[in-house]
Amino acid sequence: MSNSNRVKIFDTTLRDGEQSPGAAMNLEEKLKIAEMLDDFGVDVIEAGFPISSNGDFEAVYEIAKLSKRSVICGLARAGVKDIDRAGEALKPAKRARIHTFISTSPVHMKHKLQMEPHQVLEAVIGSVTRARSLVEDVEWSAEDATRTEFEFLCRCVEAAIKSGATTINIPDTVGYAIPSEYGALIASLIAKVPGAEKVTFSTHCHNDLGLAVANSLAGVASGARQVECTINGIGERAGNAALEEIVMALTVRADILPYTTGIETASILRASKLVSNVTGFPIQYNKAIVGKNAFAHESGIHQDGMLKHTQTYEIMTPESVGVSKTSLVLGKLSGRHAFKDKLEAMGYALGGNALEDAFRRFKDLADKKKHVFDEDIVALVDDEIARGLDRIQFVSMRVVAGTFGPQSAELELSIDGQTRLGVARGDGPVDAIFNAIKSLFPHEATLAVFEVHAVTEGTDAQAGVTVRLSEDGKSVTGRSADTDTLVSAAKAYVHALNKLLVKRLKTAPEALTVARG
Repeated sequence: MSNSNRVKIFDTTLRDGEQSPGAAMNLEEKLKIAEMLDDFGVDVIEAGFPISSNGDFEAVYEIAKLSKRSVICGLARAGVKDIDRAGEALKPAKRARIHTFISTSPVHMKHKLQMEPHQVLEAVIGSVTRARSLVEDVEWSAEDATRTEFEFLCRCVEAAIKSGATTINIPDTVGYAIPSEYGALIASLIAKVPGAEKVTFSTHCHNDLGLAVANSLAGVASGARQVECTINGIGERAGNAALEEIVMALTVRADILPYTTGIETASILRASKLVSNVTGFPIQYNKAIVGKNAFAHESGIHQDGMLKHTQTYEIMTPESVGVSKTSLVLGKLSGRHAFKDKLEAMGYALGGNALEDAFRRFKDLADKKKHVFDEDIVALVDDEIARGLDRIQFVSMRVVAGTFGPQSAELELSIDGQTRLGVARGDGPVDAIFNAIKSLFPHEATLAVFEVHAVTEGTDAQAGVTVRLSEDGKSVTGRSADTDTLVSAAKAYVHALNKLLVKRLKTAPEALTVARG
């Protein structure tokens, strides 16, 4: 293990993060996030699980071609087929890593693997050896390490190091540990395992008890020099350690955590919004670092303190994470130049027709709303960008609703460049709208999620709608925002339907059974 205080950031948003129910991403979305992560300063991008599907293999392969700075990593179970498939997907990468894992805890070995400890130890040696024959950079993980018997964990880690692993990951797979014991575990492994000084130890902590970030920092303080995390903390169950929280904790508390990362912190908010937009998972208002209220002060006492000195209630500057210190409130009298300046300040670079279309939509919105907030502009522009290449385009709609019924919807869509008109009834206006869409574009997808939230406050706020459709085991999420909730619902459904058309081309994942090869 290096004595350097440099901590590597291993981002698994595209692998573990995508395992969040409903967070599946298409290839174009994955490439956009990967490019952002590469520019962002992430050391290692875990791009996917190549053997899980042809779509995941393709994503890892294309991301490997795209990367300029980051190491590109593919996940593999402890089996020859998994490892070889990962190696094949990583061939275009300038710097490639195979991340192979196997469970080591008694409960996992007995009930999941149905293997004896000596068989698991043999699998560790075989998998790391195989991976090292394909790439120089191999990471080995002990799944459910925090519930593993310590002596057996030491034997497995030692075997992985002797077989050629360069990084040893100690996951808190089920979020069971508390910081003091997780830190002690990392320190004990480094102290007791022969060869520990030759490798980098890594943390991978889940948030089931809300301790993922705290455990990760305890691991770093005890000698780990890689942290595995995700943007916005997305991931299975309660999620993973949040990248933005890890990085800013190390930045703000350098007095007791004297470690550095390569992350460009001023891009944190933009990265957070991109992942939120792609997955359709909203960021909670009080989310640390990137939440809407993270740098908001409403209490009179707090406002008075902030006016006298910002450090009375802020331990970091908004600019340090990409939040604008000042808020330019735009309205219906604002001109094109002011609108363009505002977009550039928020990280958008639109030109030509895209700018004109966004400005037109902004003016329409400003006519409907008393105040146009930054969040309104983000929703408006992201909504416009997302629709650019869709086969199905929303054109217009008229809805009849109320207590007397029956509720009906008259809908006009452009499908592959041809305008079509459909009329349908339903149990309520939303049902009528979705039935009208089905009449124009027949499909068998079922509605799994329909969520509505206000983008900003007030009765004239834009309604953000999230729609999730499921078909043959595939799930996609569509989003839209509009001051008319029903229009937003129609656009979100059409957005999801367009993503489903892309998803239909992907091969269904193979069953992720345990590999013993």
